[in-house]
Amino acid sequence: MKQALVIGAQGGIGSALVQELEQRGYGVTGVSRSADGLDVTDPASVDRVLGAVNGPFDLVIIAIGTLAVGGAPEKTLGAVEAQQMLDVYAVNAVGPALILRHVERLLPRDGRSVVGVLSARVGSIGDNKIGGWYSYRASKAALNQIVRGAAIEIGRKRKEAAIVALHPGTVETPFTAGYPGHKKVPAAEAAKNLCDVMEALRPDQTGQFFDYAGKDVPW
Repeated sequence: MKQALVIGAQGGIGSALVQELEQRGYGVTGVSRSADGLDVTDPASVDRVLGAVNGPFDLVIIAIGTLAVGGAPEKTLGAVEAQQMLDVYAVNAVGPALILRHVERLLPRDGRSVVGVLSARVGSIGDNKIGGWYSYRASKAALNQIVRGAAIEIGRKRKEAAIVALHPGTVETPFTAGYPGHKKVPAAEAAKNLCDVMEALRPDQTGQFFDYAGKDVPW
């Protein structure tokens, strides 16, 4: 049986990913803040929780993130607050980096494996046409660079690993509840789309950025 690890397994999209993977026949291990006390802003917490997980896993999904740490995304530069920006970075960029430190150990030494890290299209610098959302955009752009670097480093020893950033679309979760103007998809549909993309990935696609339909997203 193939094995999957979902980090953020109790979240709106994380729980949907767990269900989708189980339906596809994976044995799923999930870790989360609510179930395991995982605080991705605390290195000791990440080391404690991830250090207790043993692989190997054919698939690892990092499904964590915040839009504005309880606030609202900034529409203008004048609305930027230093501490809020740092808090968003801590969750969206630093947290995944702390998790990725453990990932190489959790992947098989030989054979295909996939690591999917949930990013967002608004983290694309090339795709930014309207501005705003400074902290969220910048944190996701930073995350994309971290994923790219991790793909290079981990790929030196895990030759058949594909480590990618993924844009899931705007998903119907508490995370997006305050943004009614955006077209949203149910979490179950988003999970199916993401799993389809990950199961089709090739090792030579490692270090890239894909949307829920498997299309390249510009950096």
